[in-house]
Amino acid sequence: MADVSVLDVLLYGEPIGTLTNVGGDRSIFAFNEDYIDNPDRPILGLAFKDEFGALLTEFRAYQKRVMPFFSNLLPEGHLRKYLAENAGVNPEREFHLLWALGHDLPGAVTIKPADGEAWPPVGGESPDAGDTEGDRRENALRFSLAGVQLKFSAVLAPTDGLTIPASGVGGSWVVKLPSREFEGVPENEFSMMTLARLTGIDVPPIDLVDVGSIKNLPEGIDKIGQRAFIIERFDRLSDGSAVHIEDFAQVFDVYAEQKYKTAALRNIAQVLAAETNDADIAEFIRRLVFCVLTGNGDMHMKNWSLIYPDRRNAALAPAYDLVSTIPYIPNDDMGLKISRTRAFTELTNDELEHLAAKAAIPEKLVLDTAREAVARFHQHWQAEKHNLPMTKQVRETIEAHIKKLPIAR
Repeated sequence: MADVSVLDVLLYGEPIGTLTNVGGDRSIFAFNEDYIDNPDRPILGLAFKDEFGALLTEFRAYQKRVMPFFSNLLPEGHLRKYLAENAGVNPEREFHLLWALGHDLPGAVTIKPADGEAWPPVGGESPDAGDTEGDRRENALRFSLAGVQLKFSAVLAPTDGLTIPASGVGGSWVVKLPSREFEGVPENEFSMMTLARLTGIDVPPIDLVDVGSIKNLPEGIDKIGQRAFIIERFDRLSDGSAVHIEDFAQVFDVYAEQKYKTAALRNIAQVLAAETNDADIAEFIRRLVFCVLTGNGDMHMKNWSLIYPDRRNAALAPAYDLVSTIPYIPNDDMGLKISRTRAFTELTNDELEHLAAKAAIPEKLVLDTAREAVARFHQHWQAEKHNLPMTKQVRETIEAHIKKLPIAR
C-alpha cells in the first residue's frame, strides 16, 4: 500500500488546502494559493481570520493530533472508538481518522487522500485476521458527525423508513440512539426540542421513531431502548448539497476536551455581536434562558454553531442537543459560565445586564427577549408537560427546578 501523506481539504467540493503528514506523526495545514488569492473565497472558519479580518496563512505543525478546527470535525467518545475500530484506524491518530471518515463531515468540508482512494494504514494497530482493505472500507460506518452520544447519519427512504448506510455518504437525518447510562434520553430530547420550538426557538424537523424500524443498526441496540430521536441535518439542503457550519470550539480554536473551558456564554454573544445581527442575538438569549429553565447543563462550545447560508456571512445555526440534564445529574450547572456564574439559580436580570455590557450587545434587547422567553415557556410548559413523551422523573425534576429560579418568577 502506498504511503499516502497528503490529504486534500475541500470546501463545497473545491480544493482549498492540504493536511500533510510531515513525519513523526506530525501534521500541518496549508491553504492553496488559489484560495488565498480569491477575494470572494468562502469562509472556512473564523479562527482563520486575524483581528483585522485578513486570512491567516501560517500554521504550526501538530503532533499526533490535527489542528483544532479539523479535530472538531471528528466524532468524540464512544462513536469515535466505534467508527475507528470498524475502519481499522487508531482513534488517537486523527490524520488517519480524517482520511477514513473525511468524505461526510459536518458542514461543507470534505477530506480525501491527494493521490486517490487508498484506504489509510491501520494506524498502529493490527486488523482482525483475514480483514482486507475492502472489509475495513465496508465495515466503517463512514459518516462522522461530531458528538459523544452514539448517533449516526441516515437516509430517509420513501418506503423503508430510516436506513443507516454501511458505507458511502450518510444522509440528511441524524439518528440518536438510546443511552446505556440514562433512561429515556431520546424522549427527553424530543420533548425539550419540541418545547423549544413552541417557545419560539429555531429547531429543525425532529421525530421519535422505533429503533426496530431503523435498518442496518449495530447489533444489540434494541436491547438498550425502544425509541430513537431523529433530527434533520441543517447542514444539508434538499438536493443533497452542503451548507457550511462550524461549532464554537472551532471558532475559539480549542480541542473538544476543552469545550467546557476557556470561554463563557458571553464570549459566544461577543462573536454573534461582531458577526451576525440582532435577530441572532435575541435567538441566543432565548436559548440561554430556555436551557436555564429546563436545567440543561450540556450547552458547551460544541453545542452552539454558526452557519454560512451564503458561504461568507455567519448566522447562528438552528438549535440542537437540547436535553434536560438535571434528572440524571441533580447538581448540574450550565457547563459554561453565563457571564460570571454557571449556576442556574444565579441567572438574574443583573447577570443578563453584565453579559450585555461585556458582550457589547443592547441591554434592552437582552432583557426584553429574556422576559418574553420566560413567559412563553410557562405558557407552553403548562399546556404540554403531560403530553410530551418525557418520563415522569424528567417532568417532576423540571417542575421542582423551575420553582428555585429567580428568572422564572
